[in-house]
Amino acid sequence: MTNEEVVRAYAIAAVASDSAALEELRHPDWTVDWPQTGERVRGSANFASVVSNYPGGSPQQRPGRIVGSGDRWVLSPSNTMVRVVGEGEAWWGEWQVTYPDGSDWFCVDLIQLRNGKVHHETVYWSPPLKAPAWRAEMVERIEEAPG
Repeated sequence: MTNEEVVRAYAIAAVASDSAALEELRHPDWTVDWPQTGERVRGSANFASVVSNYPGGSPQQRPGRIVGSGDRWVLSPSNTMVRVVGEGEAWWGEWQVTYPDGSDWFCVDLIQLRNGKVHHETVYWSPPLKAPAWRAEMVERIEEAPG
């Protein structure tokens, strides 16, 4: 598989919560860092355990785009257009995650590949923020943005 195909398949597997496919696409030394909480998950089995033990059920993910250095568009299994961009071993993706409590969060996933597999991820989350009224006349609203 090309790196683009690996990242595309990885995004589809993540949305489907397909632990077996994710593990197959990951390097044996795969880790993910969550800097905001100061945690590192080492290995697919530990990650699957985090997801399966999440209070209230596992979060639902919706990819926005995956970016590297060249543009391509693909159709996800849920018929959502996903921007897959790039070549090489450094990628990033935008996601939206809905947690069991109903809260929606934005997510940025920095993805590093090694030997054709996802080797390391660094993930950041942010809740949607309401745009402040004081700058309304100076900005344009993005239709997809909440608030």
